[in-house]
Amino acid sequence: MGVALFEKVEHLLIFTHVTISEIQKQYWDSLSAVYDDREAKAITKIVFEKVLLLKSHMLFLERFRLLTTHQQERLNNILQRLLTSEPVQYVLEEADFYGLKFKVNAGVLIPRPETEELVEWVRSEISAPSAHMLDIGTGSGCIPITIAKSFPAAVIEAVDISEDALLVAEENNKLNGTAVKFSRMDILTEELNADTYDVIISNPPYIDVTEQAHMSANVLKYEPHLALFTEGTDDLIFYRRISQLANSSLKPGGKLFFEINAARGPQVVDLMGKAGFVNVQLRADLSGKDRMVMGKKA
Repeated sequence: MGVALFEKVEHLLIFTHVTISEIQKQYWDSLSAVYDDREAKAITKIVFEKVLLLKSHMLFLERFRLLTTHQQERLNNILQRLLTSEPVQYVLEEADFYGLKFKVNAGVLIPRPETEELVEWVRSEISAPSAHMLDIGTGSGCIPITIAKSFPAAVIEAVDISEDALLVAEENNKLNGTAVKFSRMDILTEELNADTYDVIISNPPYIDVTEQAHMSANVLKYEPHLALFTEGTDDLIFYRRISQLANSSLKPGGKLFFEINAARGPQVVDLMGKAGFVNVQLRADLSGKDRMVMGKKA
């Protein structure tokens, strides 16, 4: 069909004879008004794979297949939300992380690729299959659940202050067939048991509220501020507090892992050293940014 598929950039018309390829092209063109070309095509791929239940190579092979009215309507509804800069993961209520599927909504952060690198580092440092681990500020549960898939004999706990996040994490626990123990905890005011854990992991809030002006609109508008921003102006408050707690709650030789603000690597290394950790290592992610720190309890 040669007619335009959009009445406007944000309105998909519903026709009876429209192919996958035609609407894909219109998706790319429409989303290019909000995202760069590469990202527009990546989002289109994610949406079409989800809605049509086809992998990318099948989308190409079946590009001349006609879409049903229902499929067109669903794609149109999704596009309306995407054009407001709402992240595709929230629109589809699903995110990929380390080869697994996770439910996400506005109550949890969207799992990031750099967090996959943190998980890989943690996995490489676990020496006992039955290790006892704790994830602090778990959000969707992507970190402990992913580790639990690789270490089914491990005892893994995870905490968060947000009840909404814990509901999502429990859903992901069931979705991925893991047995992580989730519970609510305010890490700034509550204590951890001494000499309990082999590994503690945390990707805590680390953005000062004054930095909001430099952040992208889709993050500020849609992702939970509780998981992003520290209260006040001390953006290291969680690292300092968790380091102090971890040094007593880890077993001798236990390890503490952080995901960090790329601009705060030396400060986090320093405060971990002051908290009593040794062999503190700062590691860059694949893009060359300092994003991870590990320290060992003496």
